[in-house]
Amino acid sequence: MIWWHAVLIAVAGVWAGMINTVVGSGTLVTFPVLVALGYPPVTATTSNAIGLAPGSISGAIGYRHELRGQGRRLLTFVPASLLGAIGGSILLLSLPADAFETIVPALVGLAVVLVIVQPRVSSWVLRRREERALTGGPPSSGLATSVLVIGSIFLIGIYGGYFTAAQGVMLMAVMGMLLDEPIQRLNGVKNVLSAVVNVVAGTVYAFVAPVNWAAVGLLAVGSVIGGLLGARVGRRLSPTALRAVIVVVGVAAVVQLILRQL
Repeated sequence: MIWWHAVLIAVAGVWAGMINTVVGSGTLVTFPVLVALGYPPVTATTSNAIGLAPGSISGAIGYRHELRGQGRRLLTFVPASLLGAIGGSILLLSLPADAFETIVPALVGLAVVLVIVQPRVSSWVLRRREERALTGGPPSSGLATSVLVIGSIFLIGIYGGYFTAAQGVMLMAVMGMLLDEPIQRLNGVKNVLSAVVNVVAGTVYAFVAPVNWAAVGLLAVGSVIGGLLGARVGRRLSPTALRAVIVVVGVAAVVQLILRQL
């Protein structure tokens, strides 16, 4: 591996670890970097999932204060993410590599769109909660809501096991709309669920998928540092600036992936 490739991958890992902890969609930084450096899309995805798993764990630990009192909720949500991640990993390994290369530009494009609309979704959720508070409406609860949340988390886990980009954005959108909790507490849950998906998918890939272990090591070190930085100082950074970087890199990735197929 060329030395400047190693530096670029490590820096991308730091940035992705920070973004994953604060906003989500760090894969939209690391995946395009790996593809641009010549890694096949499937290898880039598997190496990325394994490499970012430690950063997801460090980010979840960094939000441990927001997770207090949510043990029962996590015991309900984690199995859904775990089973979904297994399903998504099997899907990635079962489908032909050219099928993944065909669909991945659409997945990256979807992730970019989700990042763009996230502020609007968050604003809608906030207005909805304020209106409920003013009218005295009941909080989101009940069996139907629980089933909907768990089912959505399971489907997002499948997506995350197949292609990890923007699973955090999806989780925050679903939980924000259906659960009456402060955003930071939901962000803590999101970090745990994302960590579960990344660890499960990464474990599967480590044994049966094409992986570049040099890239994995660099991403792992960088993502752990980024996860800790995101938990400590990420709340002070501008979400708009972070989101702008994700969108620019994501659009560049879509263009590059389409050009590869021409």
